[in-house]
Amino acid sequence: MSAKLKSLLVPFRRDKKRDFASGVGAELLASKVRQVLATEGDGPLSSGELPWRTAFGSQLDRLRHQRSDLVLVELARVYVQDALRKWLPEAEVTHVELSRNGAEHHLLVAYREQNEAEQSVRVEINE
Repeated sequence: MSAKLKSLLVPFRRDKKRDFASGVGAELLASKVRQVLATEGDGPLSSGELPWRTAFGSQLDRLRHQRSDLVLVELARVYVQDALRKWLPEAEVTHVELSRNGAEHHLLVAYREQNEAEQSVRVEINE
């Protein structure tokens, strides 16, 4: 039986010991999914958010200021699947849902780790 690695959770926050919070298993995977999807990767309109690894991240930032329609939902699904397939292959995307509340788009991403139960995260795309 292999031991699960413990790592820092993002966004960074403090734990009860006044240190950065860390986690394992489902909590850590959810943190990694959020990190990949919330980081702007390089693309046709961007040189990437991380100067030391410009390709890391997703293209979800390209959905800002767009009309909510079926094309936007499909683009969100493709951007999520592409980013997680490239940067976090252990998270298999099972469902992507995009909803709008005023100036905010809410993205619900359901995924599954191999041989584990499905889980989901919410990501906000603000205009």
